[in-house]
Amino acid sequence: MAPYDWYPMSMIKTTVYLPEELETRLDAESAATGVSKAELIRQGIALLLDNSSRPKQSRPLPVFRSGRLITSEDMDEAIYEHIKERTNRR
Repeated sequence: MAPYDWYPMSMIKTTVYLPEELETRLDAESAATGVSKAELIRQGIALLLDNSSRPKQSRPLPVFRSGRLITSEDMDEAIYEHIKERTNRR
Protein backbone atom coordinates (compact mmCIF):
# COMPACT_ATOMS: atom_id res chain seq x y z
CA MET A 1 0.00 0.00 0.00
CA ALA A 2 1.41 3.39 -0.99
CA PRO A 3 1.61 6.06 1.72
CA TYR A 4 -1.42 7.94 0.44
CA ASP A 5 -3.76 5.19 -0.79
CA TRP A 6 -6.24 6.02 1.98
CA TYR A 7 -8.16 8.68 0.07
CA PRO A 8 -11.89 8.84 0.65
CA MET A 9 -14.09 7.86 -2.26
CA SER A 10 -15.30 11.41 -2.81
CA MET A 11 -12.84 14.10 -3.75
CA ILE A 12 -13.12 17.80 -4.39
CA LYS A 13 -11.75 19.21 -7.61
CA THR A 14 -9.47 22.22 -7.34
CA THR A 15 -7.37 24.17 -9.81
CA VAL A 16 -3.74 25.02 -9.17
CA TYR A 17 -1.58 27.22 -11.35
CA LEU A 18 2.00 25.97 -11.58
CA PRO A 19 5.09 27.71 -12.88
CA GLU A 20 6.24 26.19 -16.17
CA GLU A 21 9.35 24.67 -14.55
CA LEU A 22 7.27 22.78 -11.96
CA GLU A 23 4.89 21.55 -14.65
CA THR A 24 7.83 20.22 -16.68
CA ARG A 25 9.30 18.48 -13.65
CA LEU A 26 5.90 17.07 -12.71
CA ASP A 27 5.41 15.70 -16.23
CA ALA A 28 8.85 14.06 -16.11
CA GLU A 29 8.21 12.50 -12.67
CA SER A 30 4.83 11.21 -13.77
CA ALA A 31 6.29 9.65 -16.92
CA ALA A 32 9.24 8.12 -15.04
CA THR A 33 7.18 6.62 -12.21
CA GLY A 34 3.89 5.85 -13.95
CA VAL A 35 2.06 7.79 -11.22
CA SER A 36 -0.50 10.32 -12.40
CA LYS A 37 0.22 14.01 -12.00
CA ALA A 38 -2.87 14.36 -9.80
CA GLU A 39 -1.62 11.60 -7.48
CA LEU A 40 1.84 13.18 -7.29
CA ILE A 41 0.25 16.51 -6.35
CA ARG A 42 -1.93 14.82 -3.68
CA GLN A 43 1.12 13.03 -2.25
CA GLY A 44 3.08 16.29 -2.17
CA ILE A 45 0.31 18.13 -0.36
CA ALA A 46 -0.17 15.28 2.12
CA LEU A 47 3.59 15.14 2.78
CA LEU A 48 3.69 18.88 3.40
CA LEU A 49 0.74 18.77 5.78
CA ASP A 50 1.98 15.64 7.59
CA ASN A 51 5.33 17.35 8.26
CA SER A 52 3.80 20.67 9.31
CA SER A 53 4.77 21.91 12.75
CA ARG A 54 1.21 23.12 13.33
CA PRO A 55 -0.74 20.95 15.75
CA LYS A 56 -3.04 18.43 14.09
CA GLN A 57 -6.63 18.53 15.28
CA SER A 58 -7.89 14.96 15.26
CA ARG A 59 -11.50 15.80 16.06
CA PRO A 60 -13.53 18.70 17.42
CA LEU A 61 -13.99 19.30 21.10
CA PRO A 62 -16.91 17.40 22.59
CA VAL A 63 -20.34 18.94 22.95
CA PHE A 64 -21.95 18.59 26.33
CA ARG A 65 -25.74 18.38 26.45
CA SER A 66 -26.86 18.18 30.03
CA GLY A 67 -30.36 19.45 29.41
CA ARG A 68 -29.68 22.48 31.57
CA LEU A 69 -27.84 25.74 31.13
CA ILE A 70 -24.41 25.83 32.71
CA THR A 71 -22.01 28.62 33.48
CA SER A 72 -18.81 29.17 31.52
CA GLU A 73 -16.86 28.10 34.62
CA ASP A 74 -18.76 24.79 34.73
CA MET A 75 -18.12 24.29 31.01
CA ASP A 76 -14.40 25.03 31.49
CA GLU A 77 -14.26 22.46 34.29
CA ALA A 78 -16.08 19.85 32.20
CA ILE A 79 -13.70 20.37 29.28
CA TYR A 80 -10.68 20.24 31.61
CA GLU A 81 -11.90 16.94 33.10
CA HIS A 82 -12.51 15.47 29.65
CA ILE A 83 -9.02 16.41 28.45
CA LYS A 84 -7.47 15.06 31.65
CA GLU A 85 -9.39 11.79 31.21
CA ARG A 86 -8.24 11.39 27.60
CA THR A 87 -4.63 12.19 28.55
CA ASN A 88 -4.67 9.51 31.24
CA ARG A 89 -5.83 6.90 28.70
CA ARG A 90 -2.71 7.37 26.55
